[in-house]
Amino acid sequence: MTPRYLTALPVYNEQSHLAEVLATVRQFAQDILVVDDGSTDATPELLKRESGIQVVTHSPNRGYGAALQSAFDFAVEHKYDVLVSIDCDGQHEPRLIPELVARVFEEAARPADIVSGSRYLQIFEGDSRPPEERRRINQLVTELINDRLSLNLTDAFCGFKAYRVDALPRLNITEFGYAMPLQLWVQAVRSEFRIVEHPVPLIYLDESRSFGGSLDDANLRLAYYRDVLDRELAAGNECSSPALCSTAPC
Repeated sequence: MTPRYLTALPVYNEQSHLAEVLATVRQFAQDILVVDDGSTDATPELLKRESGIQVVTHSPNRGYGAALQSAFDFAVEHKYDVLVSIDCDGQHEPRLIPELVARVFEEAARPADIVSGSRYLQIFEGDSRPPEERRRINQLVTELINDRLSLNLTDAFCGFKAYRVDALPRLNITEFGYAMPLQLWVQAVRSEFRIVEHPVPLIYLDESRSFGGSLDDANLRLAYYRDVLDRELAAGNECSSPALCSTAPC
């Protein structure tokens, strides 16, 4: 039976990309949810012109992690099989949505709980060169997560993922900022999720995009990531778990 899947886009001030990204997503997904996280540009007005999609609105802005949690809640409430998260900045390729969904159930005996896109698992023709600062922090944090959790990830921060919806209630996401993935990884390992990485192209369209406030300072951002990881590990009183991550490309 074909899995029923929801594709969710967390958005914040994406007026320059929204229409084009949604048009492409529609080619590969029937059920679409947009979580507008308190946009202050023309995004809300543009969403009113889009038919056939669901919209959840946060007011005021609550953060990237909060937007994803709203998508989790929506997928669980409406009993989808798979939730796909994809960013709305044009840096993910919607054509890969069906591939991520298929990989969830690739092994019928043990479906994946998270299929996580990785921009560093495979080189694609036309890949971008990532901003050096962002690549460095991603690499440092990915290595830290692998060391602390006995994982074998290659990309800790890719927002392009597929989640098995039945597994989502086992998560308790309270980190609503950009460090939400660090809490996610700790809880996923604690809950013995099966984690699979899937190669996706490396695309950067706007290297100047801001994290906002103090997080634009690389050192402060890295300290924030470390703090969230340490707190989540301390909350479970564990710093290591069995390796659960398969990174073999399909």
